Amino acid sequence: MVVMVGRLLGECLVVGGVITHDQLERGLHEAKTSGELLGQTVIRLGWATSDQILTALAKQAGIDLVDLDTTPMDFDVVRSFPDAFLRKERLLPLKRDGYTLTAATSDLGNLSGVDELRRQSNLFVTLVAAREDQIVQHLDEVFGKTGDPRSTTRVERAGAWDKPQVVVSDAEADQRPAARVVEDLLTRAVNLGASDIHLEPYEGAIVTRFRHDGLLQPGPVLPRSIYSAVLTRIKILANLNIAENRLPQDGRIAYQVEDKRLDLRVSLFPTLYGENVSVRVLDRTRSFGLDTLGLPPEALTRFRRCLSRPHGLILVTGPTGSGKTTTLYSALSEISSVDKNIMTLEDPVEYELPAIRQAQVNPRAGFTFATGLRAILRHDPDVILVGEMRDPETAEIAIRSAMTGHLVFSTLHTNDAVGAIPRLLDMGVAPYLISSSLVAVLAQRLVRVICPVCKVKVTPGEAGAERLGESGRSLSATFVGKGCASCGGTGYRGRTGLFEFLIIQSELQRLIAQGSDSEMLKRRALEGTVVPMFHEALRKVSEGVTTVDEALRAVFSEMGV
Repeated sequence: MVVMVGRLLGECLVVGGVITHDQLERGLHEAKTSGELLGQTVIRLGWATSDQILTALAKQAGIDLVDLDTTPMDFDVVRSFPDAFLRKERLLPLKRDGYTLTAATSDLGNLSGVDELRRQSNLFVTLVAAREDQIVQHLDEVFGKTGDPRSTTRVERAGAWDKPQVVVSDAEADQRPAARVVEDLLTRAVNLGASDIHLEPYEGAIVTRFRHDGLLQPGPVLPRSIYSAVLTRIKILANLNIAENRLPQDGRIAYQVEDKRLDLRVSLFPTLYGENVSVRVLDRTRSFGLDTLGLPPEALTRFRRCLSRPHGLILVTGPTGSGKTTTLYSALSEISSVDKNIMTLEDPVEYELPAIRQAQVNPRAGFTFATGLRAILRHDPDVILVGEMRDPETAEIAIRSAMTGHLVFSTLHTNDAVGAIPRLLDMGVAPYLISSSLVAVLAQRLVRVICPVCKVKVTPGEAGAERLGESGRSLSATFVGKGCASCGGTGYRGRTGLFEFLIIQSELQRLIAQGSDSEMLKRRALEGTVVPMFHEALRKVSEGVTTVDEALRAVFSEMGV
């Protein structure tokens, strides 16, 4: 058996004896002149039939070609999908085996259709190739004939993967298939509300995944044979070196899907089986507001009061991906006005904020947080955002700036609000500087919100509330999402914040200046107005905002379970 995976369509046709080398060269020339795909040209010239093209494409993609007349089909599985959808996408579900759905397709490049099939079924989808007329015939058997004029063979779609790999030459530089794959992936990310897209190469296939509401979800599996073209397409869009595959590369793409303007941050990383692609999806039309964060009303009121101060240091803490940047941008949007000069230092600048001067550090060029902060102070700022306190020098300059008439925002990676104080001490900041400048610390996490469409009330026992310890046994009610089309079967839709807000009052200032340990500081904080984050998590569980599982995932260590 001749292995075809990884070859171009033309090579597959030559190796399979369908066309000759001379016909391939003429076909490539004809395709370039006419603007057709190679498969269309070969069929038009009478050198191959549509069946032969489909056979070559199936071998090229590494999937089986089946004869539907002799392949078992589960009618109940077919009827579980809309007739119009299956006819439009030329898909025929065949069987379900556990969490896997096997489906036949005559269009190997129809990623969006296959992805929609996966979304509707909430199953992994395995593809086999089949003739289009057989797919239409079997759909007619299940649903009856519809007289759909699109039931005729669409040759132009059959050659979707004619150029799975891009060879940078005039003869074979057809980017359209790769462009369609990239566009389908981006459209799916926008429709899903994903924050990141991952393309991960393995020996036999390319796995795609989308980060939605903080967790990765599986996407379409691409044949390895098209990955070179997809990589080249992404590199061209991101203005990267298409010939470089040994070193990491970073770039940006300005992209628009429907009415959304996206800023895509592209990162390529060489791995054993090829370059791994990670794309951060940023919606440039997004707006920010404190009311949308999920802060409890009393904490929101106190936080706004802190924002009205003319000077001081306000810290937002939490692990990576906990929403710190969103909180800081919302705070800056809240206080932005014509009478304030607001400047930022970020790594990177994630969103552009109106009427705010934003800068991105560049350590390779010597533009660090510390050097940038010194320069900002010469531009008469009222408010300064330092993306992160990474070193003692940056921390001390930021704190001294807060003491000399500036309102300074920054972030730290700590588990709770009080933990910011010993972290600053560990960085070498003098206790008296912390007590004199620190105004407040907001610690946060993100949890998924139960889908309002499929939310149902369950007993705490059914939800596993005993895993929360004594606090879980005190819950009177809990809720879960059953999973529906609205939430893609996950039971969740959207995220909200869990917060722990600490205001540095006089007693805490005294203890900090005296160098008290973190346990003493925590006891004093809890005696004041601080609501521990795990209490906030329990409240949102009992109110039906989130689930026990999400509460445990977000604040496991704080709950002591």
